Amino acid sequence: MARSFYIHTFGCQMNESDSQRMGEALARAGWAATDAPDGADLVLVNTCSIREKAEDKLFSALGRYRLLKSRRGTKIGVAGCVAQQEKSRLLQRAPFVDFVLGPDHLEKVPDLVERGGIETDFVDTHEYVFPQADPETSRGRATAFVTAMKGCDNVCSFCVVPYTRGREASRPYAEIVREINDLVGVGVREVTLIGQNVNSYAGGCTFAELIRRVAAVPGLLRIRFTTSHPMDLSPELVRCFYEVPSLMPHFHLPVQHGADTVLERMRRKYTIAEYERRIAELPAGIALTSDIICGFPGETDEEHAKNVEFLRRTPYDNLFSFVYSPRPHTGAILKIEEWGEVPRDVALKRLEEVQALQMARTLRRRRERIGFDVEVLVEDAGFGRSRENWTVHFEGDANPGDLVTVRVQSASLVALRGVQTAVVDRAAPQTRRRLAVVNAAECCG
Repeated sequence: MARSFYIHTFGCQMNESDSQRMGEALARAGWAATDAPDGADLVLVNTCSIREKAEDKLFSALGRYRLLKSRRGTKIGVAGCVAQQEKSRLLQRAPFVDFVLGPDHLEKVPDLVERGGIETDFVDTHEYVFPQADPETSRGRATAFVTAMKGCDNVCSFCVVPYTRGREASRPYAEIVREINDLVGVGVREVTLIGQNVNSYAGGCTFAELIRRVAAVPGLLRIRFTTSHPMDLSPELVRCFYEVPSLMPHFHLPVQHGADTVLERMRRKYTIAEYERRIAELPAGIALTSDIICGFPGETDEEHAKNVEFLRRTPYDNLFSFVYSPRPHTGAILKIEEWGEVPRDVALKRLEEVQALQMARTLRRRRERIGFDVEVLVEDAGFGRSRENWTVHFEGDANPGDLVTVRVQSASLVALRGVQTAVVDRAAPQTRRRLAVVNAAECCG
């Protein structure tokens, strides 16, 4: 009988994609996926270190999985950004963990299960080989993540990514297009190009050129991408939103703060005026989303007021907003005594103000769709996403992969709800065979 594995994923789309690649490596070595940890011979926790809360979740999960190890000998591995960040210190804190694996070594999972140990050295950018996806893993799914690049060279003072994901490396465009063509062949209809700073892509063409090459893949209906840096928002990329019909009108462009003085401490390398000039060129009605950090070291009442003023005049569709979280190795944590730490109760109050402002706007925009049809790509029975990437629940008989219209009857901050009115494009039969979901993904923004 094949040994079984369960992957528990924390974090972003990159982690979800990495979990899928590790699952494929284990499957090639004869392991079988299971959808629950209780009966697994291996539990692999794929971690995120963007915020302190994500690390707390890791050690809470490890505490639960330790009981499985003592009861039935389950092996435990930790992969991802916390693994890369903590290295041997993780084993000191949780000595029952069998192995630790950084993001540059996904293919080594089967070997590490057998021998244990730590594999967290960065692979040189020029020697790094991106893991190849097995399209069969995505059979039965309407959407898929496709890695375009990894790492980040910006070294923002709040961000640990350069220390956990390394320098930027871009995947050759021919490899990306070939993978997407294979995914479409098993029924995938939407792809999301992913990378820590995806619009800095340089894999033989510009990112705008990559989007146009991907759009030429026959049978692909929708293209998305995340996450982007404002400094790499080129005029050519803006034109793609106007000229490439399959590029969805949703753009996540993190600003992080609305005060230039805070952006300078964050090492963001742009001003609010420059950011506003860039987004002004985007098509009207695009669902623009962003990240906001409240309580960044040294943030004054005046800087917070500028942040709120910026948010009031910028029509974001939604925000991922958080209180600043100190991260090891970053510039901000080294300067926190000089800049001054914002009291947590003050930071939370500022966050509440930001979130209240955005929630009212998000809800208003969702409710404006009541009584109208929205186009939805069906991901599961009665569930899909609109062109703007809004969650839509509906009554109807559409299958995964179908493109339908839904008449919106109600709206909340979480989702639109309605009734299927028509099928725009029926998916091929191979899309309808569902596969077991083995990842328990949690987005930490």
